[in-house]
Amino acid sequence: MRHPDAYPHSVTREDLRIPLPDGTELAARVWRPVTDHPVPALLEYLPDRLGDRTAPRDAQRHPWYAGHGYASVRVDARGHGNSGGLPGDHYSGQQLADGVAVIEWLADRPWCGGRVGMFGTSWGGSGSLRLAALAPPALRAVVTVCSSDDPYDNGGHYIGGSLLAVDMHARSAALLALTARPPDPRYVGDAWKSMWLERLEALEPQIHPWLAHQTRDAYWRRGSVREDHAGVRAAVLAVGGWADPHRDTVLRLVEHLRAPVRGLIGPWPHQYPDQGLPPGPAIGFLQETLRWWDHWLKDEDTGVMAEPALRTWMNESVPPATGYANRPGRWVGDESWPSPDVREVRYGLDDALRTAGTPSGDRFVPVRSPQHTGIDAGRFVPSGNAADLPPDQREEDGRSVCFDSAPLPEPVEILGRASLSLRVRSQARRGQLVARLCDVAPDGSSTLVTRGVLNLAARAGRDLVAEWEPGAVEDVGLELVGIAHDFPAGHRIRLALSSAYWPWVWPQPDPSGFELDPGHSVLTLPVRHLAADAGSAPITFEAPEQSAPLGVRSTEPLTARPERLVVHDVAQGEWRLEAAPDRGGSHAYPDGLVHEEHALEAYRIRSDDPLSARTRSDRTIRMERPDIGWDVTVQTRSEISCDATHFTTRDRLRALEGADVVFEREWERRIPRTAS
Repeated sequence: MRHPDAYPHSVTREDLRIPLPDGTELAARVWRPVTDHPVPALLEYLPDRLGDRTAPRDAQRHPWYAGHGYASVRVDARGHGNSGGLPGDHYSGQQLADGVAVIEWLADRPWCGGRVGMFGTSWGGSGSLRLAALAPPALRAVVTVCSSDDPYDNGGHYIGGSLLAVDMHARSAALLALTARPPDPRYVGDAWKSMWLERLEALEPQIHPWLAHQTRDAYWRRGSVREDHAGVRAAVLAVGGWADPHRDTVLRLVEHLRAPVRGLIGPWPHQYPDQGLPPGPAIGFLQETLRWWDHWLKDEDTGVMAEPALRTWMNESVPPATGYANRPGRWVGDESWPSPDVREVRYGLDDALRTAGTPSGDRFVPVRSPQHTGIDAGRFVPSGNAADLPPDQREEDGRSVCFDSAPLPEPVEILGRASLSLRVRSQARRGQLVARLCDVAPDGSSTLVTRGVLNLAARAGRDLVAEWEPGAVEDVGLELVGIAHDFPAGHRIRLALSSAYWPWVWPQPDPSGFELDPGHSVLTLPVRHLAADAGSAPITFEAPEQSAPLGVRSTEPLTARPERLVVHDVAQGEWRLEAAPDRGGSHAYPDGLVHEEHALEAYRIRSDDPLSARTRSDRTIRMERPDIGWDVTVQTRSEISCDATHFTTRDRLRALEGADVVFEREWERRIPRTAS
């Protein structure tokens, strides 16, 4: 990682407060170039706290942009960090209205030339897209990274109409704890405590609205750019990673946006591509985005629009592992998307792909998986940790029904979304179908390539609940998540089908599974021509470059937990997955703040009982300023359980100043299982 000693401009930093129309003030940090001329502004706006949680990341990029001639601005959303106001629903219109007001305020500053760009990763990237869909005049360009254009089916809440147990639970639990942290007295003064108590009183677990809306209804549509791609007017550079669950956003944006757009998908996890977190390789992402900003905000011809519409990393085949420092592969470019160099190739499940024989006299193959199928799925949101990715899939394959190709006579490269058309018979009114595409090496090892899920009750649309008529036979369709992968000659393509995938997908009450007719079922792969890049200029990027690091001193916890631990209680038939979402430990910031956080998630299920599914998350956050004797702690516990007709959620929040409890509250809700 290169940290330049000098930039074209000297840089100043200022903390200020941005007034909103209702009088609320948002905390902002602004890095500006030293110049007598107005410059464009770049905005990163999100709920994460600029004073601590994102401060190390902010220091890597905002000063860099300022040094290259931009006013780079980081703003905390209403009710978060040191901003005023109260936190609301994660997908509220208030956050968007505030964002528009911030854009207008920035464009009106004397040091701003009137043009604004927005960037962000995860929520920040999704928020940038949602604001772009409102088309504020000053917003001219966006860089969105690892973001969602569809919060229902691509935002970590549902997948294929099925409830995401792992990410919905973990995200709601984390938000409860993170939002409950107080403002910092160093920046807001003595008002910190009254602001904190008001914030705590206003908190509601996000699991309540998320679980109450189990279909793609108006709640989800109002936050979905996918509902109106045409509303986006700003130029969009859409960036994702093949190890990130939201990567389909890039493919959809490049295909459907009417505004100028370019797509970039690397091997990366849910992180900025210059972070150097596995899987790499990292790229000079700041330099690449500077080309985007200079083109759209300064009218400089940087060549960005001469790049292919979609640049992607073609993953080479690798032995299965839970992490790769660098994923072998190469960059490929497609001048349009969908690409004329990618064709659909159909494989019949009883012809090109084969499984063990079917029961005599019956063409249907039963698929009834143990409820712990999915225990080797890996993290839903890989973030660059050693245990992020799925291990060898042979055990999962053994819990599934598998269809294998013959050894490939030549390589097969795929780019895009594979799809399935399946003829299914089910005796259950509700069920789900999970498909995994695997790369099987000659030694039998099975590497996960991509996967997809279908809630059978959502087969007619994510906004509908259509229960299955017991014993009926229907044709259903399913798309897998997009991927680029090179299957080598001599390897086999495996399609593995299961009726369970815990803890990714919450199990339906009936464990009976479904039956499949291979003779009327087809896998369609997006096969890219092996000579598609012949004669094309190579795609290259500069080495990563960032500002100097912030200088946070971190101390590892005395007893570090495994990142992912699987425990099998043989006598009870129970499987338990424990996950530590971060490394924990203590972090001392240059301004004197000490921040300590510990979290543990647990997911339990019995192999034979879908109603035994349980989730639990415990999190403790402590913040100190030893020089002024300020010491606060937030403790939370979040749980979800179920019966045949309802989910039960339980959340507990406890806030302490020193050893004194200043706030305590518990929530319990029974929410009907309307679709999941």
